[in-house]
Amino acid sequence: MKYTPRPIDTENVTLSADLVELTERLAENAHDVWALQRIAQGWTWGEERDDKTKTHPDLMPYANLPESEKEFDRSTAMETLKAIIALGYSIARREP
Repeated sequence: MKYTPRPIDTENVTLSADLVELTERLAENAHDVWALQRIAQGWTWGEERDDKTKTHPDLMPYANLPESEKEFDRSTAMETLKAIIALGYSIARREP
């Protein structure tokens, strides 16, 4: 089966400063959701990923991750925000 990815075109979407700031919080949340799922499946921290023993080096707080791993989560969060806007939705913070 041939698979051709077709992501939403976000090339012309520019995020406001508020949404760029939100990206980091969403990236941290995505990491935490992933980590909770792994822990629930019996995974623990380990120096190397090992599917057999269920250890993973990224099972740590987001702040402690290597920058390369943070960038993966940031990219996913940013592209999601851009896709929401490209699809015609708006994102606004509620006033307290």
